[in-house]
Amino acid sequence: MKPYVTPQTLEVATGRWLETIKPYNTHDFRLSPTSALLIVDMQKFFLDPESPTYTEGGPVILPNVVALQTAFRLAGMPVIYTCHVHDASLNDAGIMGWWWKGMCIEGSPESEVIAELSPLPGEKQILKHRYSAFYNTDLETVLRVLKVEDVVITGVMTNLCCESTARDAYYRDYRVHFPADATGSICEEMHVASLFGLALGFARVTKTSILLDELNQLK
Repeated sequence: MKPYVTPQTLEVATGRWLETIKPYNTHDFRLSPTSALLIVDMQKFFLDPESPTYTEGGPVILPNVVALQTAFRLAGMPVIYTCHVHDASLNDAGIMGWWWKGMCIEGSPESEVIAELSPLPGEKQILKHRYSAFYNTDLETVLRVLKVEDVVITGVMTNLCCESTARDAYYRDYRVHFPADATGSICEEMHVASLFGLALGFARVTKTSILLDELNQLK
């Protein structure tokens, strides 16, 4: 199957997606000094082409996620990672145990954040067992302690873990920035459908270069 986006087509595709959702993407707020970057599930389990859960949009967006990671670090703003993992001995997968064919086992090489995005000592990693990074984790506590008001959500999959996390962030009164070119899925239809819904009800859908410009202006 032909990939829905490639490194060569990502910029043009992003422009097309943003133009398509423009009538619904009407909340044009900017990053604040109290912003945090969430890097969602950029793990080997989802980014290895040999994995049964390979997300083809993940490798394509990687350079943009790296750029945002670098910029947030330089700005002294929090970078937080999520890893979707399960402990088979605890039966913590619930319904997901039969919904999906494979599980990412905690502590396995596949469960780790990919090397290009390796967390620095002191950067928070959230281990989650459901799509949303807020479900049964300490993410909200971490954000409150850091006095975060804005979250930028990047990673995979757009329509599952990223969207679920964005919705839960909105419910908790965070302003959500969702870069269309730093989130990826398994097909364009699912990616764009999420962008539509998020723009209407939950997030400012934007792109990496705009966020980088806003971070530079905060210096």
